[in-house]
Amino acid sequence: MSAITITKENFEEEVMKSDKTVLIDFWAPWCGPCRMVSPIVDEIAGEKTDIKVGKINIDEETDLAREFKVMSIPTLAVVKDGQVVNVAVGARPKSDIEAMLNV
Repeated sequence: MSAITITKENFEEEVMKSDKTVLIDFWAPWCGPCRMVSPIVDEIAGEKTDIKVGKINIDEETDLAREFKVMSIPTLAVVKDGQVVNVAVGARPKSDIEAMLNV
């Protein structure tokens, strides 16, 4: 499964009501570290069928970025049963991102 684009319109259904753990990548096209993390997030999305992976462009979804208190990007958040259970800021190796999911 590939990463899905999360917007204000589909956030409730795709994230808050998801029966799977959701990994969210907050990013922007102009962000260098985001471009480093993006292929890793896409790889995880393709490998893991037990989670959902979404991406939120903070330039287009400022309200969601504000709701998650995103101050720096990339920010990765793990949401389980409608609750944020893990957050990491900055570029991370794949092993660190996968470890975030084991909450």
